[in-house]
Amino acid sequence: MSSTLFRTKRVEQSIKDTEEPEHALRKSLSALDLTVFGVGVVIGTGIFVLTGTAAKNTAGPAVALSFVVAGVVCALAALCYAEFASTVPVAGSAYTFSYASLGEFPAWIIGWDLVLELALGTAVVAVGWSGYIHSLLDNAGWHLPEALSGRDGAHGFGFDILAALLVLVLTAILVLGMKLSARVTSVVVAIKVAVVLVVIVAGAFFIKGDNYKPFIPKSQAVEAGGNLKAPLIQLMFGWAPSNFGVMGIFTAASVVFFAFIGFDVVATAAEETRNPQRDVPRGILGSLIICTTLYVAVAVVVTGMQKYSSLSIDAPLADAFKATGHPWFAGLISFGAAIGLTTVCMILLLGQARVFFAMSRDGLLPRFFSHVHPRFRTPYRPTILLGVIIAIVSGFTSLSELAELVNIGTLFAFIVVAIGVVILRKRRPDLPRSFRTPLVPALPIVSVLASFWLMLNLPAETWLRFAIWMAIGFAVYFFYGRTHSRLGLQQAAEAGESATPPSGTAS
Repeated sequence: MSSTLFRTKRVEQSIKDTEEPEHALRKSLSALDLTVFGVGVVIGTGIFVLTGTAAKNTAGPAVALSFVVAGVVCALAALCYAEFASTVPVAGSAYTFSYASLGEFPAWIIGWDLVLELALGTAVVAVGWSGYIHSLLDNAGWHLPEALSGRDGAHGFGFDILAALLVLVLTAILVLGMKLSARVTSVVVAIKVAVVLVVIVAGAFFIKGDNYKPFIPKSQAVEAGGNLKAPLIQLMFGWAPSNFGVMGIFTAASVVFFAFIGFDVVATAAEETRNPQRDVPRGILGSLIICTTLYVAVAVVVTGMQKYSSLSIDAPLADAFKATGHPWFAGLISFGAAIGLTTVCMILLLGQARVFFAMSRDGLLPRFFSHVHPRFRTPYRPTILLGVIIAIVSGFTSLSELAELVNIGTLFAFIVVAIGVVILRKRRPDLPRSFRTPLVPALPIVSVLASFWLMLNLPAETWLRFAIWMAIGFAVYFFYGRTHSRLGLQQAAEAGESATPPSGTAS
């Protein structure tokens, strides 16, 4: 049984499967398109919200260094993703990479995790977008009925119509084609980045040097607790990370890491890239460098405009401008956040549809979902199915309940991909690699340890929900995926043919 669980799919077969006409995606993306996708999915509420939370509670002005630490953790994973994406330019990201290196069952687990995490992330982001739009509408004097404003704001039944409509519109755009999606994303990302740059430049004129003192506040011990909202490492060892001080910088890194969620989605578009061996690594690393630079700049500006201890939690950047006597910037920031979340939602939706499509093409999910649109060459069936489900979920989702669940799956994917790079180097040294992760195996090992450290700092209840999701995934695989696996059926057929004696010989 173990041989079937860990059977690997040859890289050559994965690439060959992408050439079947009814399962082939259109190659239309460039390195610039991928970089824009990366920036589009990463720059979201994190740049406007998490800076204040981490600075006020954990790191002080040194939160800028926390963004650097989180960026380094992501960069370690990005280097591993870049090698895999250039070696196995097939839709599915970490799922496809795992299938080629670790085996079918680990690939199923990571694929199942990614579909659920990205789908949930899409719903949560859509609700966050709806909140910003509601705020802008309220400022303009327009008010939606409570029953259409989401569950948190309604008495009894409530459906967030704006969140659901956003998901449905983005689903339609994704069905119509990747190039259209890339063009829409390019326009939105240009607006979003322009708003961020304006905020950075304008805020620089209101910086006061005294606000940076002390740059690394004195360390404060945090008492250990026993509830499920505490970090797992605290429950396991009775130890909690300290606030402020040098360790506070690393603790804050586990918080601001959430702002980087999604850059790996770029790898899911490898199959739709004209020159994936060259362009996917450029897109992954380029978007990560741009986003890290913007995050650090925003952190430096906001902690220089206002004392870290006075920063607000909900809207630190907007409130910092209010504190300096320039409240109109708050509207600009809300506009930028709303625009930013549009692309985050679309690219998360794109990513989970591609993972679902790749799993379906391999037979681990119904093959019905592996057919592309005859005209647009997009995986329209899983896109529509998941889009409708997510629209319904987002209509009833409370943002405060599910926001943190997206992160553990991403870190788990980082670990799997890093391990996979080492294994595939050993098993298939002959494969052409246009991009090679440096310092193998040392760098992937460091990537695994860094990602696992951040996972340990996630709440225990997040681990519990993750375990429940995985248990459901185990059941689906053993009752359906294992018996319908295309690779398994092919191997069984080959074994049957080899067992059949040649014509004219005795059996």
